[in-house]
Amino acid sequence: MAKEKSIFTCNECGGTSPKWLGKCPSCAAWNTLVESSAVAESGVRNRFASLAGTAEVAVLADIEASDVDRTPTGHSELDRVLGGGIVQGGVVLIGGDPGIGKSTLLLQALDSLQRAGKKTLYVTGEESGAQVALRSRRLGLDRSQVSVLAEIQLEKILGALGAQQPDVAVIDSIQTVYSDQLTSAPGSVAQVRECAAHLTRAAKSAGVCIVLVGHVTKEGALAGPRVLEHMVDTVLYFEGDTHSQFRLVRAIKNRFGAVNEIGVFAMTEKGLKGVSNPSAIFLSQHAEPVPGSCVMVTLEGTRPLLVEIQALVDSGGPSPRRLSVGLDRDRLAMLLAVLHRHAGVACMDQDVFINAVGGVRIGEPAADLAVMLAISSSLRGKPLPKGFIAFGEVGLAGEVRPAPRGQERLREAAKLGFTQAIVPKANAPKKPMDGMQVHAVERVEEALQIVRSWG
Repeated sequence: MAKEKSIFTCNECGGTSPKWLGKCPSCAAWNTLVESSAVAESGVRNRFASLAGTAEVAVLADIEASDVDRTPTGHSELDRVLGGGIVQGGVVLIGGDPGIGKSTLLLQALDSLQRAGKKTLYVTGEESGAQVALRSRRLGLDRSQVSVLAEIQLEKILGALGAQQPDVAVIDSIQTVYSDQLTSAPGSVAQVRECAAHLTRAAKSAGVCIVLVGHVTKEGALAGPRVLEHMVDTVLYFEGDTHSQFRLVRAIKNRFGAVNEIGVFAMTEKGLKGVSNPSAIFLSQHAEPVPGSCVMVTLEGTRPLLVEIQALVDSGGPSPRRLSVGLDRDRLAMLLAVLHRHAGVACMDQDVFINAVGGVRIGEPAADLAVMLAISSSLRGKPLPKGFIAFGEVGLAGEVRPAPRGQERLREAAKLGFTQAIVPKANAPKKPMDGMQVHAVERVEEALQIVRSWG
């Protein structure tokens, strides 16, 4: 077998060096050389050879397309995010803050899969087998038959995958795994990239679904090289406050399902449980309507969610503040300008605070109309009617633009008992809706006139 040695490759120009240098000898960029391994005798062995062999060129129309078979995990909310369940040969990367519940959810999913007849393997690099067993007992999985391997060396993990031949394997976490082919420490860019590449190829060749747990940085992004997210088929992020019982799992990338799909979980004494009606988390708990509160319907992937938007407008003095939680602050400044110019509502000397209840982050512009109505309600000191919702994008000219899949949003609101709605004219239903009165508007001043007419 050829002896392997390390080389250093520049991330900028692709140039190589036999030893690490602070400055790339090819492009003169600083701190761009990362370690990788190379075969000393060229051509003796190719570590990156295709596992499927050489494929022939085929015309796209002649290739037979087939649906991907999915296996449910036993947790409906997790299945929703994955696109229906796990896929044979698929690689999933899941990240989130420490202690948010990644290992807990995966251990529960493996136990459910094992009880359904699937062979499972849990590889832990951060805990001992005894610690994993202790957690399983806390979760009520005393008699779980999930196989556990406490190991961080890549070659031994690959050997265990070959010997056990599981249907589903969890690597917790990819930042703790290292390969003997590299001399750098576990968690370095080279180690994470190399280990993830080997595990991905092993998953594709053996048809095993591998779930990689990833650490996150202080900014909340997945630690390691960006290529890690490109390698895998699905990228999931755990969101939520560790001090709250609710957790959101969001699909950022999914080759087998919709992106931006979310699953909602509640942390209990027996682990994470799916929330059947997540809209209840984000809605008001007030007995009577209060000023500055407006409910909107947002889309998270394919799921419509009702979210309460709260606004607080207060005297701000010469330097008023504009703060938002869960919404874009720059868009808030734009909406305040539109509100002043086209609806005559001035907030120049007022502090304006906006909050999306429940910790949800709303990125779509369909929240514009609800934000403006909540601000107007707080400024006037008069609440919006009970059972009222609004959604729609607002342009700089004051027009109210339609939101995608408006009919689904209205049906979700009607199902939860809402009776009044202000929506863009293009989203108005062609037939009257039972139990809901829909007001269609084309401009923001029309929406405010309707609200003022209610007192």
